[in-house]
Amino acid sequence: MNKTLTLDAVDWRILQELQEDGRITNVELSRRAGISPPPCLRRVRTLEKAGIIKGYRAVLDQKQLGFDVTMFAMVGLHSQAEADLIAFEQRVAHLNVVRECYMLSGEVDFLLKCVTPDLATAQDFVINELTSLPNVDSVKTTLTLRQSKADAAIPLSQERV
Repeated sequence: MNKTLTLDAVDWRILQELQEDGRITNVELSRRAGISPPPCLRRVRTLEKAGIIKGYRAVLDQKQLGFDVTMFAMVGLHSQAEADLIAFEQRVAHLNVVRECYMLSGEVDFLLKCVTPDLATAQDFVINELTSLPNVDSVKTTLTLRQSKADAAIPLSQERV
């Protein structure tokens, strides 16, 4: 959390409501937060400027759009020097197949969440792109069978709201 911004109960309520519906109108948001629209809008702008609200987006159904395969790739690097870690992160940031990238502790250096239209495309990505990146030592992949939960919201404490 941004250490220079102290959040009160109204801010927490605004964050909760925006997580549930990012398209809520300011008038409705202010009603639910218990304040009038002008200060509500100021608070939202302050939360955005502080980086607490990072953006707004639509959640799409990847299967309906032709992305039937979700794969996790566990990547080990030859070197874990900071410059090499940063270089790898910068490279995968530009790969459209990679939707999320996490640096890990333990046996694997990075976990990548990837989506592709089909298994052949996933295989091609691993063989021809991912394993050929500089400093990549090993790649282990696993395919998902189904998604049981996908909640992008942060679990905000109900005591605050």
